[in-house]
Amino acid sequence: MTDWEPPGLPAPDGLRPGDIELRLTADLMNLPIVRSVVATIATRADFDLDAIADLKLAVDEACSTLITRAVPGTAMNCRFTVSDDELCFVGTVDSATGTEPSTRSFGWRVLTTLTDMVDSRVSSNGQHHRLNIELAKRRVSVEVPGARA
Repeated sequence: MTDWEPPGLPAPDGLRPGDIELRLTADLMNLPIVRSVVATIATRADFDLDAIADLKLAVDEACSTLITRAVPGTAMNCRFTVSDDELCFVGTVDSATGTEPSTRSFGWRVLTTLTDMVDSRVSSNGQHHRLNIELAKRRVSVEVPGARA
């Protein structure tokens, strides 16, 4: 008997192995889905309970900001990337406005408090503006005295 490997599918838009991309309607009713996905990813990546709660709140806030700025009826893309010690999230929507979210808002302060890195950027395609919010949370590693003995 020979080993058989299924043919690999091409990775869309630069996805790497292990990346997870979620595409859904930019609607506040979809926030529980995104929270559930990030909690599952963080749990599988061995983040502690506090970090998982932080990620759920941060991704919820980022997505809420994206959804309220999205062109009605369009999609929101959410990409999750897990590396050795970090979970990164990038959310993207088409927006009617070309302005970035205010870094002085309460929501932005929540993002900067709960994550290790947060950034936003706006680009234009001529008709709409594309708004990205990116955030990252590092996994805390705890050294147990005598564990390596």
